[in-house]
Amino acid sequence: MKQSLQLKLGQSLTLTPQLQQAIKLLQLSTLDLQQAIEETLESNPLLEREEEAALEQAADDDGNAPGENAVDFSEPESNTAPDSSDDLPVDTRWEDLIPSSAPTSSGPSGDDYNFDDRDSNPDSLQTQLQWQLNLTRFSDTDHAIALALIDSVDSDGRLTQTPDEIRIALDDPDIELDEVVAVLHRLQHFEPTGVFAQDLRECLLIQLRQMPLDTPYRETAGALVSRYLDQLASGSDIRSLARRLRCDEDTVSGAVALIRSLDPTPGASLNSEDTEYIVPDVFVRKVNGHWRVELNPDIAPKLCINNQYTKLMEKGHSDGDRSFVKDNLQEARWFMKSLQSRNETLLKVGSKIVEHQRQFLEVGEEAMRPLVLSEIASQIGMHESTVSRATTRKYMHTPRGVFELKYFFSSHVANVGGGETSSTAIKALIRKLVQGEDQRKPLSDSKLCTLLEQQGVTVARRTVAKYREQLNIAPSNERKRLI
Repeated sequence: MKQSLQLKLGQSLTLTPQLQQAIKLLQLSTLDLQQAIEETLESNPLLEREEEAALEQAADDDGNAPGENAVDFSEPESNTAPDSSDDLPVDTRWEDLIPSSAPTSSGPSGDDYNFDDRDSNPDSLQTQLQWQLNLTRFSDTDHAIALALIDSVDSDGRLTQTPDEIRIALDDPDIELDEVVAVLHRLQHFEPTGVFAQDLRECLLIQLRQMPLDTPYRETAGALVSRYLDQLASGSDIRSLARRLRCDEDTVSGAVALIRSLDPTPGASLNSEDTEYIVPDVFVRKVNGHWRVELNPDIAPKLCINNQYTKLMEKGHSDGDRSFVKDNLQEARWFMKSLQSRNETLLKVGSKIVEHQRQFLEVGEEAMRPLVLSEIASQIGMHESTVSRATTRKYMHTPRGVFELKYFFSSHVANVGGGETSSTAIKALIRKLVQGEDQRKPLSDSKLCTLLEQQGVTVARRTVAKYREQLNIAPSNERKRLI
């Protein structure tokens, strides 16, 4: 083939830097957006907060004359400390006269003391166990065994290795299995009660043994856990368990209630992660009978252009200075315009969601309507991908709680009368039916299908099973309770 050069005209869609920046800001969450704004404020000198600009303007209007809040740097009348002990009062301390070089905000009374820094790193389960170990008298060998046992405890407080495996891991021929078991029994008295158990049965027995001897139904509960824990999990009848233990049904019922009050994962309470607070992007409230959608004004600071730098373009400075100011000015304007575009898109999407899901705000989850992204996109004149970015990791504060915008979009199921019901509404109906069922005879998936059909919702049994699993609801045979 012969190579040649040809000119060809055509049209293609390209993403300008401004459009790329707008898309990037739109898909950021609230925390990521605040971080991006801070980084832009640090890199672009022409961009500043409005409150900072107002303070600078007020300072310019007042001039350089010192006011009430101005600092006076003139020499004081007397700046000498007493150099004779005769001039000191009787109860005066040396620290009161000579300033200390130590920071003054080391205690709670300091202005810069941050309580979040003090509580930001909670102690883990291993830290708590090692602290209790340091308060317990052990020999050097037993202390090494105890450290190995603590290292083998998982986040729930359960042992991940057997005592024999721990003995082998210590690689000390002088340590015997009985010694490891003896140290283990002492560690099982540590807090929280129930740690260092090898399985659920031992965890429950440890908690029962450490209860006072006069605890009601303590002995019967220990017998149930030791012999019939599997039968308790499968939902055996109270009458059959009472017959096996040769006691009355009331005693067995009290023992079952005592077992349910125990903690199967005692270490989980100490391994809780830091609480992450959600900052809503949109507020929805009812005013005079109408639902109003508003943006959260605190998610992003109000920005403006620094006038002092823009004046440099008008003055006779070098070409490099004017070029620097011009580039940063254009970048600042693009950034502010992208933020404005993001806010407008969020407001449009949030308003349309409230318009479609007004019944959810009035009634609850059972009134949730089916909604897809393309339906909102066609109504606001945007692409479906734009709506997807605007609803990902964005939250709406409603009188019924804080929800992600994605929560209001769900698939639909056809009804008997030809209508449609959202999957969220069906899940709410299933949860309501399960909560009102007879615990002696839980509702099966087939029975749930029948009850939903009576309410006008036709779904298959496997669909009910899928929704039930998504709601973390156990099957009917596992939901049976001992009454």
